[in-house]
Amino acid sequence: MMPAKPILWIVVPCYNEQEVLPITAPIFLAEIGRLTAAGLVSDRSRVCFVNDGSRDATWQLICDFAKADAHYIGISQSRNRGHQAAVLAGLMEARDNGADLTISIDCDGQDDIRAMDEMVQKYLDGAEVVYGVRSRRDTDTFFKRFTAEGFYHLMNLLGADIVFNHADYRLISSRVLDAFADYHEVNLFLRGLVPLVGYPSATVAYERHERLAGESHYPLSKMLGLAFDGITSLSNKPIRLITGLGLVFSVLSFIGVLWAVVAALLGSTVAGWASTVCIVCLMGGIQLVCLGVIGEYIGKIYMESKHRPRYIISERTWAPYERKYHG
Repeated sequence: MMPAKPILWIVVPCYNEQEVLPITAPIFLAEIGRLTAAGLVSDRSRVCFVNDGSRDATWQLICDFAKADAHYIGISQSRNRGHQAAVLAGLMEARDNGADLTISIDCDGQDDIRAMDEMVQKYLDGAEVVYGVRSRRDTDTFFKRFTAEGFYHLMNLLGADIVFNHADYRLISSRVLDAFADYHEVNLFLRGLVPLVGYPSATVAYERHERLAGESHYPLSKMLGLAFDGITSLSNKPIRLITGLGLVFSVLSFIGVLWAVVAALLGSTVAGWASTVCIVCLMGGIQLVCLGVIGEYIGKIYMESKHRPRYIISERTWAPYERKYHG
Protein backbone atom coordinates (compact mmCIF):
# COMPACT_ATOMS: atom_id res chain seq x y z
CA MET A 1 0.00 0.00 0.00
CA MET A 2 1.40 3.38 -1.02
CA PRO A 3 1.89 5.84 1.87
CA ALA A 4 -0.39 8.87 1.83
CA LYS A 5 1.12 11.97 0.34
CA PRO A 6 1.69 14.73 2.91
CA ILE A 7 -0.65 17.72 3.06
CA LEU A 8 1.25 21.00 2.74
CA TRP A 9 0.02 24.41 3.87
CA ILE A 10 1.92 27.43 2.58
CA VAL A 11 1.39 30.06 5.29
CA VAL A 12 1.55 33.63 3.99
CA PRO A 13 1.21 36.56 6.47
CA CYS A 14 -0.28 39.67 4.87
CA TYR A 15 -0.50 43.26 6.05
CA ASN A 16 -1.71 45.93 3.59
CA GLU A 17 -0.55 43.89 0.59
CA GLN A 18 -3.23 44.69 -1.99
CA GLU A 19 -0.60 45.69 -4.56
CA VAL A 20 1.55 42.57 -4.42
CA LEU A 21 -0.99 39.82 -3.69
CA PRO A 22 -2.42 39.65 -7.24
CA ILE A 23 1.14 38.99 -8.43
CA THR A 24 2.36 36.49 -5.84
CA ALA A 25 -0.85 34.53 -5.14
CA PRO A 26 -0.74 32.76 -8.55
CA ILE A 27 2.94 31.99 -7.93
CA PHE A 28 2.09 30.22 -4.65
CA LEU A 29 -0.75 28.33 -6.32
CA ALA A 30 1.51 27.26 -9.17
CA GLU A 31 4.01 25.90 -6.65
CA ILE A 32 1.28 23.82 -5.01
CA GLY A 33 0.35 22.50 -8.46
CA ARG A 34 3.96 21.71 -9.33
CA LEU A 35 4.59 19.84 -6.06
CA THR A 36 1.32 17.94 -6.49
CA ALA A 37 2.12 16.99 -10.10
CA ALA A 38 5.54 15.74 -8.98
CA GLY A 39 3.85 13.47 -6.44
CA LEU A 40 5.53 15.15 -3.48
CA VAL A 41 2.42 16.51 -1.74
CA SER A 42 -1.32 15.85 -1.66
CA ASP A 43 -3.83 17.73 -3.79
CA ARG A 44 -5.44 18.69 -0.47
CA SER A 45 -2.54 21.08 0.08
CA ARG A 46 -3.46 24.74 0.53
CA VAL A 47 -2.17 28.30 0.32
CA CYS A 48 -3.25 29.92 3.59
CA PHE A 49 -3.21 33.72 3.68
CA VAL A 50 -3.21 35.30 7.13
CA ASN A 51 -4.64 38.81 7.13
CA ASP A 52 -2.94 40.73 9.94
CA GLY A 53 -5.53 43.47 10.43
CA SER A 54 -4.94 45.11 7.04
CA ARG A 55 -6.60 48.47 6.40
CA ASP A 56 -6.71 48.12 2.61
CA ALA A 57 -8.39 45.58 0.31
CA THR A 58 -6.12 42.68 1.31
CA TRP A 59 -8.85 40.65 3.01
CA GLN A 60 -11.29 41.16 0.15
CA LEU A 61 -8.65 39.91 -2.28
CA ILE A 62 -8.06 36.83 -0.13
CA CYS A 63 -11.80 36.09 -0.08
CA ASP A 64 -11.93 36.47 -3.87
CA PHE A 65 -9.01 34.07 -4.28
CA ALA A 66 -10.76 31.51 -2.04
CA LYS A 67 -13.93 31.71 -4.13
CA ALA A 68 -11.99 31.24 -7.37
CA ASP A 69 -9.92 28.20 -6.30
CA ALA A 70 -10.33 25.77 -3.39
CA HIS A 71 -6.57 25.62 -2.90
CA TYR A 72 -6.69 29.20 -1.59
CA ILE A 73 -7.90 29.70 1.97
CA GLY A 74 -7.61 32.61 4.35
CA ILE A 75 -7.95 33.63 7.97
CA SER A 76 -8.21 37.14 9.34
CA GLN A 77 -7.04 38.38 12.71
CA SER A 78 -9.30 40.67 14.73
CA ARG A 79 -6.64 43.39 14.63
CA ASN A 80 -3.03 43.95 13.65
CA ARG A 81 -0.80 41.97 16.01
CA GLY A 82 2.45 41.88 14.08
CA HIS A 83 4.23 39.63 11.64
CA GLN A 84 5.31 36.98 14.16
CA ALA A 85 1.79 36.55 15.58
CA ALA A 86 0.39 36.29 12.04
CA VAL A 87 2.84 33.52 11.15
CA LEU A 88 2.04 31.69 14.39
CA ALA A 89 -1.71 31.96 13.72
CA GLY A 90 -1.27 30.36 10.31
CA LEU A 91 0.95 27.58 11.66
CA MET A 92 -1.47 26.68 14.46
CA GLU A 93 -4.42 26.81 12.06
CA ALA A 94 -2.60 24.37 9.78
CA ARG A 95 -1.88 22.09 12.72
CA ASP A 96 -5.52 22.12 13.83
CA ASN A 97 -6.72 21.26 10.32
CA GLY A 98 -4.61 18.22 9.60
CA ALA A 99 -1.63 19.62 7.69
CA ASP A 100 1.41 17.34 7.70
CA LEU A 101 3.86 20.15 6.99
CA THR A 102 3.86 23.92 6.63
CA ILE A 103 6.07 26.39 4.84
CA SER A 104 5.90 30.00 6.01
CA ILE A 105 6.87 32.67 3.50
CA ASP A 106 6.30 36.42 3.11
CA CYS A 107 3.91 37.52 0.37
CA ASP A 108 6.23 40.10 -1.23
CA GLY A 109 7.92 37.62 -3.59
CA GLN A 110 11.44 38.25 -2.28
CA ASP A 111 11.97 34.68 -1.07
CA ASP A 112 12.68 32.25 -3.91
CA ILE A 113 9.59 30.04 -4.31
CA ARG A 114 11.64 27.34 -6.03
CA ALA A 115 13.42 26.58 -2.76
CA MET A 116 10.21 24.88 -1.60
CA ASP A 117 10.91 21.90 -3.88
CA GLU A 118 14.16 21.17 -2.05
CA MET A 119 12.55 21.88 1.34
CA VAL A 120 9.84 19.28 0.73
CA GLN A 121 12.39 16.77 -0.54
CA LYS A 122 14.49 17.22 2.60
CA TYR A 123 11.33 16.70 4.67
CA LEU A 124 10.64 13.46 2.81
CA ASP A 125 14.24 12.45 3.51
CA GLY A 126 13.67 12.82 7.27
CA ALA A 127 14.13 16.46 8.24
CA GLU A 128 11.40 17.82 10.53
CA VAL A 129 12.47 21.47 10.11
CA VAL A 130 14.05 22.96 7.00
CA TYR A 131 15.41 26.51 7.24
CA GLY A 132 15.59 28.76 4.21
CA VAL A 133 18.99 30.50 4.38
CA ARG A 134 19.95 33.45 2.20
CA SER A 135 23.01 32.60 0.12
CA ARG A 136 23.87 36.28 -0.31
CA ARG A 137 22.48 39.75 0.45
CA ASP A 138 23.23 41.63 -2.75
CA THR A 139 19.82 43.33 -2.74
CA ASP A 140 20.38 44.80 0.74
CA THR A 141 22.07 48.10 1.42
CA PHE A 142 25.47 48.01 3.11
CA PHE A 143 23.91 49.27 6.37
CA LYS A 144 21.18 46.62 6.39
CA ARG A 145 23.60 43.84 5.48
CA PHE A 146 26.11 44.93 8.12
CA THR A 147 23.53 45.29 10.90
CA ALA A 148 21.69 42.07 9.99
CA GLU A 149 24.79 39.91 9.95
CA GLY A 150 26.04 41.65 13.09
CA PHE A 151 22.75 40.78 14.80
CA TYR A 152 23.14 37.06 14.02
CA HIS A 153 26.69 37.06 15.36
CA LEU A 154 25.58 38.94 18.48
CA MET A 155 22.73 36.49 19.12
CA ASN A 156 25.11 33.55 18.88
CA LEU A 157 27.54 35.26 21.26
CA LEU A 158 24.69 35.74 23.72
CA GLY A 159 23.89 32.03 23.60
CA ALA A 160 20.75 32.11 21.43
CA ASP A 161 20.52 29.18 18.99
CA ILE A 162 19.49 30.81 15.71
CA VAL A 163 20.37 29.90 12.13
CA PHE A 164 22.65 32.43 10.42
CA ASN A 165 20.95 34.46 7.65
CA HIS A 166 17.59 32.75 8.24
CA ALA A 167 14.42 34.82 8.64
CA ASP A 168 10.95 33.22 8.59
CA TYR A 169 11.09 31.17 5.39
CA ARG A 170 11.02 27.64 6.76
CA LEU A 171 9.34 24.25 6.60
CA ILE A 172 7.96 22.78 9.83
CA SER A 173 6.41 19.34 10.21
CA SER A 174 3.23 18.66 12.18
CA ARG A 175 5.33 16.74 14.71
CA VAL A 176 7.33 19.87 15.49
CA LEU A 177 4.18 22.02 15.57
CA ASP A 178 2.63 19.67 18.13
CA ALA A 179 5.64 20.23 20.38
CA PHE A 180 5.80 23.95 19.58
CA ALA A 181 2.17 24.38 20.71
CA ASP A 182 3.42 23.94 24.29
CA TYR A 183 5.49 27.13 23.99
CA HIS A 184 3.31 29.94 25.31
CA GLU A 185 5.56 33.00 24.97
CA VAL A 186 3.71 36.23 24.31
CA ASN A 187 6.93 37.92 23.15
CA LEU A 188 7.40 36.01 19.92
CA PHE A 189 10.68 35.56 18.08
CA LEU A 190 10.03 32.48 15.95
CA ARG A 191 13.45 32.16 14.36
CA GLY A 192 14.86 31.73 17.87
CA LEU A 193 12.04 29.61 19.33
CA VAL A 194 11.78 26.98 16.58
CA PRO A 195 15.35 25.67 17.08
CA LEU A 196 14.58 25.21 20.79
CA VAL A 197 12.07 22.48 19.93
CA GLY A 198 14.80 20.30 18.49
CA TYR A 199 14.19 17.42 16.03
CA PRO A 200 16.28 16.77 12.89
CA SER A 201 16.74 19.89 10.76
CA ALA A 202 18.31 20.91 7.47
CA THR A 203 18.95 24.09 5.50
CA VAL A 204 18.25 25.19 1.94
CA ALA A 205 20.17 28.10 0.42
CA TYR A 206 18.37 30.53 -1.87
CA GLU A 207 18.81 33.99 -3.35
CA ARG A 208 16.60 36.81 -2.13
CA HIS A 209 15.07 39.06 -4.79
CA GLU A 210 13.67 42.56 -4.90
CA ARG A 211 10.11 43.08 -3.71
CA LEU A 212 7.73 42.51 -6.65
CA ALA A 213 5.32 45.35 -5.80
CA GLY A 214 4.24 47.67 -3.01
CA GLU A 215 6.36 48.93 -0.16
CA SER A 216 8.02 47.18 2.74
CA HIS A 217 6.09 47.25 6.01
CA TYR A 218 9.18 46.46 8.03
CA PRO A 219 11.13 49.71 8.48
CA LEU A 220 14.31 50.06 10.50
CA SER A 221 12.42 50.80 13.73
CA LYS A 222 10.49 47.52 13.50
CA MET A 223 13.61 45.55 12.63
CA LEU A 224 15.42 47.00 15.63
CA GLY A 225 12.44 46.22 17.83
CA LEU A 226 12.35 42.61 16.60
CA ALA A 227 16.10 42.30 17.17
CA PHE A 228 15.83 43.62 20.72
CA ASP A 229 12.88 41.31 21.40
CA GLY A 230 14.96 38.41 20.15
CA ILE A 231 17.86 39.25 22.44
CA THR A 232 15.82 39.79 25.58
CA SER A 233 13.43 36.87 24.91
CA LEU A 234 16.07 34.23 24.31
CA SER A 235 19.04 35.20 26.46
CA ASN A 236 19.70 36.47 29.98
CA LYS A 237 23.33 37.26 29.21
CA PRO A 238 22.70 41.03 29.05
CA ILE A 239 21.75 40.86 32.74
CA ARG A 240 24.95 38.96 33.48
CA LEU A 241 26.96 41.49 31.48
CA ILE A 242 25.45 44.26 33.59
CA THR A 243 26.46 42.36 36.73
CA GLY A 244 30.00 41.98 35.41
CA LEU A 245 30.11 45.65 34.45
CA GLY A 246 28.96 46.59 37.92
CA LEU A 247 31.70 44.48 39.50
CA VAL A 248 34.37 46.06 37.27
CA PHE A 249 33.28 49.59 38.15
CA SER A 250 33.02 48.64 41.82
CA VAL A 251 36.66 47.53 41.78
CA LEU A 252 37.70 50.68 39.93
CA SER A 253 35.73 52.81 42.39
CA PHE A 254 37.39 51.09 45.35
CA ILE A 255 40.82 51.76 43.81
CA GLY A 256 39.78 55.37 43.24
CA VAL A 257 38.76 55.76 46.88
CA LEU A 258 42.10 54.37 48.05
CA TRP A 259 43.91 56.75 45.71
CA ALA A 260 41.89 59.71 47.00
CA VAL A 261 42.61 58.82 50.63
CA VAL A 262 46.33 58.41 49.98
CA ALA A 263 46.42 61.68 48.00
CA ALA A 264 44.63 63.51 50.83
CA LEU A 265 47.03 62.16 53.43
CA LEU A 266 50.00 63.25 51.32
CA GLY A 267 48.50 66.71 50.89
CA SER A 268 48.61 66.58 47.08
CA THR A 269 44.90 67.00 46.34
CA VAL A 270 43.85 69.61 43.82
CA ALA A 271 40.51 70.92 42.63
CA GLY A 272 39.11 68.56 39.98
CA TRP A 273 35.78 69.92 38.86
CA ALA A 274 36.08 68.61 35.27
CA SER A 275 37.11 65.10 36.28
CA THR A 276 34.32 64.96 38.88
CA VAL A 277 31.68 65.98 36.34
CA CYS A 278 32.98 63.42 33.83
CA ILE A 279 32.85 60.62 36.38
CA VAL A 280 29.35 61.56 37.54
CA CYS A 281 28.05 61.73 33.96
CA LEU A 282 29.71 58.43 33.03
CA MET A 283 28.34 56.59 36.05
CA GLY A 284 24.91 58.16 35.64
CA GLY A 285 24.74 57.12 31.98
CA ILE A 286 25.82 53.56 32.75
CA GLN A 287 23.25 53.29 35.52
CA LEU A 288 20.45 54.49 33.25
CA VAL A 289 21.40 52.02 30.51
CA CYS A 290 21.52 49.20 33.04
CA LEU A 291 18.15 50.18 34.46
CA GLY A 292 16.74 50.28 30.93
CA VAL A 293 17.91 46.74 30.14
CA ILE A 294 16.63 45.43 33.47
CA GLY A 295 13.35 47.26 32.89
CA GLU A 296 12.98 45.57 29.49
CA TYR A 297 13.22 42.17 31.13
CA ILE A 298 10.76 43.17 33.84
CA GLY A 299 8.37 44.44 31.17
CA LYS A 300 8.51 41.10 29.37
CA ILE A 301 7.83 39.28 32.64
CA TYR A 302 4.84 41.58 33.14
CA MET A 303 3.45 40.82 29.67
CA GLU A 304 4.03 37.07 30.02
CA SER A 305 2.27 36.99 33.39
CA LYS A 306 -0.95 38.32 31.83
CA HIS A 307 -1.29 35.28 29.52
CA ARG A 308 -3.02 37.35 26.87
CA PRO A 309 -3.87 35.61 23.57
CA ARG A 310 -1.16 35.93 20.97
CA TYR A 311 -3.73 36.11 18.18
CA ILE A 312 -7.50 36.03 17.71
CA ILE A 313 -8.97 34.75 14.46
CA SER A 314 -12.13 36.69 13.62
CA GLU A 315 -12.93 35.24 10.18
CA ARG A 316 -12.13 32.34 7.90
CA THR A 317 -12.87 32.09 4.21
CA TRP A 318 -14.48 28.69 4.74
CA ALA A 319 -16.50 29.90 7.76
CA PRO A 320 -16.71 33.69 7.42
CA TYR A 321 -18.96 34.29 10.40
CA GLU A 322 -17.32 31.92 12.85
CA ARG A 323 -15.37 33.55 15.64
CA LYS A 324 -12.92 31.32 17.39
CA TYR A 325 -10.58 32.25 20.22
CA HIS A 326 -6.97 31.11 20.13
CA GLY A 327 -4.06 31.79 22.38
